[in-house]
Amino acid sequence: MVNLILCGGSGTRLWPLSRQAFPKQFVKLINNRSLFLETVARNDKMFDKFCIVTNKDHYFLAEHQMDDAGIDKERCFVLEPMGRNTAPAIALACFNYNADEIIFVTPSDHLITDSSAYKERVEIAVKSAMTGALVTFGINPEYPETGYGYIEAGINVSDSLFGVKSFREKPDIATAEKYVNDGNYYWNSGMFVFKAGVFLDELKKYSPEIYEKTLIAYNSAARDGDDKNLKISILEKDMKDIPSDSIDYAVMEKSDNVYVVSSEIGWTDLGSYDAIYDIIDKDENGNSINENLIQVKSKNNLVLSDDRKLILIGVEDLIVVDTDDAVLVAKKGFSQDVKDVVGMLQKGTDSENEMTLLHTTVHRPWGKYTILDESEGYKVKEITVKPGKRLSLQKHAHRSEYWVVVKGDAVIQIGDIEYKKQSGESVYIPAGEKHRLTNAGSGLVVIIETQVGGYLGEDDIVRIEDDFNRG
Repeated sequence: MVNLILCGGSGTRLWPLSRQAFPKQFVKLINNRSLFLETVARNDKMFDKFCIVTNKDHYFLAEHQMDDAGIDKERCFVLEPMGRNTAPAIALACFNYNADEIIFVTPSDHLITDSSAYKERVEIAVKSAMTGALVTFGINPEYPETGYGYIEAGINVSDSLFGVKSFREKPDIATAEKYVNDGNYYWNSGMFVFKAGVFLDELKKYSPEIYEKTLIAYNSAARDGDDKNLKISILEKDMKDIPSDSIDYAVMEKSDNVYVVSSEIGWTDLGSYDAIYDIIDKDENGNSINENLIQVKSKNNLVLSDDRKLILIGVEDLIVVDTDDAVLVAKKGFSQDVKDVVGMLQKGTDSENEMTLLHTTVHRPWGKYTILDESEGYKVKEITVKPGKRLSLQKHAHRSEYWVVVKGDAVIQIGDIEYKKQSGESVYIPAGEKHRLTNAGSGLVVIIETQVGGYLGEDDIVRIEDDFNRG
């Protein structure tokens, strides 16, 4: 059985914690673990294989987090050059497995706290899927929520399993209240169980263009690795041809073979800071517990800060999120509007737009870098390279660079010559010269990079060779 984890999305409602290059599913939000790892951990004992569908630029984040957590099961990564919604994502994964393989589809960014009830409901769903059904999970609604879609349950098949009568769009408040009062409507969790072949047959029947275009993309994809750790990279030209549609629209709303498991599993879609406040630990004044918070006569505030002391005096019902390059302050109840701020930044200056893409610390397949300082004409970075990894062989048109090794044994190529440099030693790289940093040792290599030039954007890079197949 395969746990198929959908790991796309940029999490704009959780900016500035979440950025396009490091979306919310990889941010350590709960118990110093990411929601992605929470998903992997709760399914690890029930499923013997993992399949991760994610953007090609986020692949290494998922891989590194699984490696760091010691997850050593068979896994397949399906890498998308762009998103085409959930129906094509699931199909690309299903094509990789036998028709009778049980596929358990889960988002990567939900929290589930009742592990016992969760395991029980999954077993019910798997049992039904083995008979050829398409099964989804309906969350018993705790209140009239307008931010979720709903599932209308029909005939009761067993204690917790119902036929699906209809899927409903996100309602207005009056309609949501009616759904809750009727008692046969559930929040749509976005989780599904079915045989790979059953889903593909239904997709071919109800959305044949998606099926055909996705099959072409799967067959043309580049493959790397083996059955234990396989990477399937979809070509951009093929991905563009696939119609974008959700599994609900493409299959579930059209099929007459869909069932829903009624579920009370402590489920939360952590799609906003208000949702995070609801589940986070709080002190006697209702403030989130944070070692950096000092409060006086303040109540019911969410404070997220890792580095700086934050002082609240005489305030209530606030959301305060502090990162290296941005501070968000909002009134509770308005955190859904954060996505509007992201839209404003994206339409702003280059530096404002970049704030939606990157943190000051940026993770790369080879390690990470942190921007220490920048102003007009210069930028200073700390670059950390993992053992056995190396940056791409590259050059820049608009900037020169000065590197100082502060830790480890670095191998630095400039032009066609390699230099071995240790702590305290430095090199100068003129604009236009090809260069590369390699960590050939067993410990970390750390350098301080000073860039000087008229343009210092991250897109001023020409990769000549790259171990990670980046353009």
